[in-house]
Amino acid sequence: MKKNKFKYSIGFFLVLVMALFSCQDDDATFGDIKIPTNIALTAEVVCEGCTDADGDGSGLVNIEATSSGALAYKFDFGDGFTKTNQTGKVTHRFTSVGVNTYTVVVNAVGTGGVQSSTSMNVTVRSDFEDQEAKDLLSGGSGNSKTWYWAADKPSNIALGTNVKDGAGFGTHTFPTFFNSDPFHPDKLCMYDAELVFTQDAEGNLTFQQVVGQAYVPGTVAGALGVDGDTCHGSDVAPSLGIESSVALIPSSSVATEDARDPEYRGTSILLSDDGFMSWYCINSLFEIITVTSSTLKVRVVDGVDPGLAWYCTFQTQNPNESPDGGFETLVWSDEFDVDGAPNAANWTYDLGAGGWGNQELQTYTNNAENVSIDNGTLKITAIADGNGGYTSARIKTEGLQEYTYGKIECRAKLPAAQGTWPAIWMLGANFPEVGWPNCGEIDIMEQTGQDKSKTSGALHFPGNSGGDAIFSETEVPNSTTEFHNYAVEWTAESIKMSVDGEFFFSFDNNSDIPYNADMFMILNVAMGGTLGGTIDPNFTQDTMEIDWIRVYQ
Repeated sequence: MKKNKFKYSIGFFLVLVMALFSCQDDDATFGDIKIPTNIALTAEVVCEGCTDADGDGSGLVNIEATSSGALAYKFDFGDGFTKTNQTGKVTHRFTSVGVNTYTVVVNAVGTGGVQSSTSMNVTVRSDFEDQEAKDLLSGGSGNSKTWYWAADKPSNIALGTNVKDGAGFGTHTFPTFFNSDPFHPDKLCMYDAELVFTQDAEGNLTFQQVVGQAYVPGTVAGALGVDGDTCHGSDVAPSLGIESSVALIPSSSVATEDARDPEYRGTSILLSDDGFMSWYCINSLFEIITVTSSTLKVRVVDGVDPGLAWYCTFQTQNPNESPDGGFETLVWSDEFDVDGAPNAANWTYDLGAGGWGNQELQTYTNNAENVSIDNGTLKITAIADGNGGYTSARIKTEGLQEYTYGKIECRAKLPAAQGTWPAIWMLGANFPEVGWPNCGEIDIMEQTGQDKSKTSGALHFPGNSGGDAIFSETEVPNSTTEFHNYAVEWTAESIKMSVDGEFFFSFDNNSDIPYNADMFMILNVAMGGTLGGTIDPNFTQDTMEIDWIRVYQ
C-alpha cells in the first residue's frame, strides 16, 4: 500500500529557562551547564494509501525533534497530552474529530535541566468517534459521573494472558489466571476509590481519581521498588489524583481482534500525564470491553510484563453503600440499658456441654457470672472453673425475635485471651425441623482464638458448610480494646457484611438457598474447638461486651 508523507519543519526559537551571565561562552555553556542549540522539529502526517495532506483519518502523526546537546525532549502536543523521552521521536494520535490544527511545542533539556524550545503547527484529520462511550462514561455533555470498583461482585479484578494462543481458543481475551472474590481480602484498601469522568460543553473529556489510593500489583512492584499487592500514595504513583485529559481511540489489541463473547467495543481510553484508573500497573491505556450506563469493564496490559493483561470492573453504585438508601426503619433493638439478666422478651439460652459440633470445651450456663447486663453493656464471660473446664454463655432470640431480610448490626468489643471464640451469628428459624446446615447460617462476626487482629464473616448452607463455607475476613487490629460495629445487610438479592460500615463480604442471594425466611440471632463465646484452638494455659476469664444489637428494614 502506498504511503505518502507530508512533512512540516520549522527553525528553532530558543528559550532559556535560567539566567545566563555575561561571561557565557559562545558554545552556550556555563560551567557544567550546556544549553541545547540548533533545535528543530519535523512532523509527518500518516497517510496510508491516500494523498490527502491532512492524513488518512487515523489522526496519527510522526514527530521528531533534534538538537545539539539535548539529553531529553519534552513534547506538548497541544491537545492536553504530553510525553517525555530521550530519542526525540514520537508517534502521537490526535483525536478531535475532523480536520484540526494543533500547536506542538518541544523543550530540549540539557545538562543542569536548562531547556530551549521550539514549536510548530500541525494540521491533521481524525475520523474516529465514539460519542456514545463518551456519554456513558461521563453522563453526557456538561456532566460528570462517578465510578467505583464493583467490589461486591466476583472478578472485579482479574488477570489473564496477553499472548495470543495458537489453538484459537481466545484465552487472551478473558481472565484465566486469577479472578477476585467480592471484597477480595488483599484488595480491600482500593475499594473506596472514586473515579470521575467529566465532559464539558465542547465535548472534551477528563478523568480524575478523587478518593482513594493507587493499588500496586506485585507484577510491577519490583520495578517501582515498593511492596506489591497493596495500596500506595502519590509518592509511588505521582499522577494519583491529578486531572487527566481523555482520548477515546480505536482499539488495536489482539484481544479486540479475537474476542467473541463478548465482542470488545473497539474503543480504548487513553489518559494523559501517566493517568490510571486506581489500578497502577504503569499503563495509561485502558481498553473498553463493555460499557453501559452503570457498568464499565476494561482491559489493561501490564506495564512491566506485557505478556499479562488485567481486567477491571467498575460500577456507578458505591459498593460500600446500600442501594436505594439502605435500611432506614429500626424494627427492633436491645440497648442493654437495664442491669441484670438479659430481657426475657428478647433472649433465651442454649445450655450444656458436649462440644456443640465443633469440639468446644465450654459448658453453657445462664448464670449471672457468665451472662449479665452491667453499666449499659451485655457481658458474656468465659471462665475457667479450676478443674480443667470452662463455663460461658450462649443466648439467642429463637422464637422471640425472628426476621426475614434487613440490616442486623451489633456493636461489640471482643475477648483478647488465646483460645476464646466469640461469635455474633444467625440461624434459620426452621432449625428444629430441618436441622443444620439446611436451615442456613449467617456468621456476622467470628474471631479465632489465635489471631485477634482479624474477624470474619461466613455463610453455611447445603453444599457450602463447615470447611466449605462461603467465607471472608478483614483486619480489625483493635477488636479487643475498642468497640466496633459488625453488620450484615441481607436482601433477596444479596448478603453483604461490614465492619464499621466498610464492606468485606458479598454474596448473591437466590431462591435456591435458605436465606429467604425468618432467622434468629445468637451471641456467644466458645472455648477451644475448631476455631478457638489451643487455650492459654494461664486463662482465668475473658469477656465479650455488647453495647447494642439492632435490626433495620
